[in-house]
Amino acid sequence: MAEHWDPAADGVLRLPSGRLLRGRGLSRPIPEGPEPDFALYLLGKTPPEVAWESRWIRWPDFRLPADRSAAREGFLEAWQRCETERVEVACAGGRGRTGTALACIAVLDGVPPESAVAYVREHYDRHAVETPWQRRYVAGFRRKLNSEH
Repeated sequence: MAEHWDPAADGVLRLPSGRLLRGRGLSRPIPEGPEPDFALYLLGKTPPEVAWESRWIRWPDFRLPADRSAAREGFLEAWQRCETERVEVACAGGRGRTGTALACIAVLDGVPPESAVAYVREHYDRHAVETPWQRRYVAGFRRKLNSEH
């Protein structure tokens, strides 16, 4: 089992289950400390090469994922893996797309969809989830997840 993130480290979100995820902006230097075991990158173009396993979800800035099914699969993989691995979720700035993904992962962890944005803003970044359509996407996430699986 991999060593987990330091819960006090910058960008680390503790889910209600105790699982830890690190959110960050790829436009900033990688934080000191251990590398991720797995990363979910949310970008409009191919992400940079990294030394760890990663998954790319095509997601233009200030928008929603280009492929909603792939996004749900990515969120589920990140949530499952963060139980035993260091998982990073990142976009360019670390707020809009990253916050939206973290809120959806929080829903998977049991946070009610209508509370997930507030949860991520309180425990990760007060500016997370930047647009009204990102907030609506999170609010409808469980319904979409349940209706398609």
